[in-house]
Amino acid sequence: MPQSAPAFASFPAFAALRMPRRALAALACGLACAAAANVHAAGDDYPAKPVRVVVAFTAGGTTDILARSVAQALAQRFRQSFVVDNRPGAGGNIGTEAVVRSPGDGYTLLVDSVGPISINQTLYKKLNYDPLADLVPVVQIADVPNVLVVHPSLPARSFEEFVAYAKANPGKLNYSSTGVGTSSQLSSFMLTQRVGTEATHIPYKGADALNDLLSGRVQFMFATIPSVIAHIKAGKLRALAVSSAHRSKSLPDVPTVAEKGFPGFEAGSWFGVFAPKGTPKAVVDKLNQAVNEALPSLQAQMVREGADPVGGSPEQFGQFTHKEYAKWKVVVHDSGASID
Repeated sequence: MPQSAPAFASFPAFAALRMPRRALAALACGLACAAAANVHAAGDDYPAKPVRVVVAFTAGGTTDILARSVAQALAQRFRQSFVVDNRPGAGGNIGTEAVVRSPGDGYTLLVDSVGPISINQTLYKKLNYDPLADLVPVVQIADVPNVLVVHPSLPARSFEEFVAYAKANPGKLNYSSTGVGTSSQLSSFMLTQRVGTEATHIPYKGADALNDLLSGRVQFMFATIPSVIAHIKAGKLRALAVSSAHRSKSLPDVPTVAEKGFPGFEAGSWFGVFAPKGTPKAVVDKLNQAVNEALPSLQAQMVREGADPVGGSPEQFGQFTHKEYAKWKVVVHDSGASID
């Protein structure tokens, strides 16, 4: 009596092993084409429902302003709701981690900045995720240079005069920042280090840093241009230099620190769109294209508010965030800044 075939031979996975090579190749091709079709379909149908755009900072700040501009442009483009959800706390870590833990389906996005993406991994001793590995870069929205601003009572009307005064008065100047390890603090630390002098860091939470500068309790600060541009134009603060590689379109008459004798000095803030790991490439590419096409119409508004639009591909943005991480890692270590 002939021996019967094993029961498991009837299952497709094992049956495939008994198929002729040509049929097996055809099956593999069919499966690959089906998978590709599903990916394209995900991009074609997206977005089919409202999209949540998480901002890891409070409403009214630079990140929030840029996020709302981009969300509005995407809503108009796709005729679908892009709802901004502010999730502040822990230097941007709370909102960032919320997106890291979200499904990678394109319906949760993150608008974030240099701090949570490229600084906090070194600054915080305990971080439950890796922003460079657990998030997918979609597109860089804008570059926002930090600007060195001083209280009008300080006897320095130019960057050169500020440097001379700081060197002649080591340890006598106070500078404010929006918190330990922020680009605001690290920019000032980098400058005093390059100048060869010392100044006392006074960390604040949020807007209090600017309020005490406006009152004269502290003498200088590196601040994002959107947060101080109105005070500069009103004469309440004096802008001496910007921290970017090139002059800002928002303050074209203000020189860069680099052109004033400190080549290579670059310590600005930047902002971009991210998605959770696993988000389909078709969705990422669709969002990238939409933001790039929207940026020209947003340029005038952004420049007026102190931001320089950037754009570019997801790959370019990913390379940029890794370079920023490497740069700020050194600065954080040198500054001694650390948060448990």
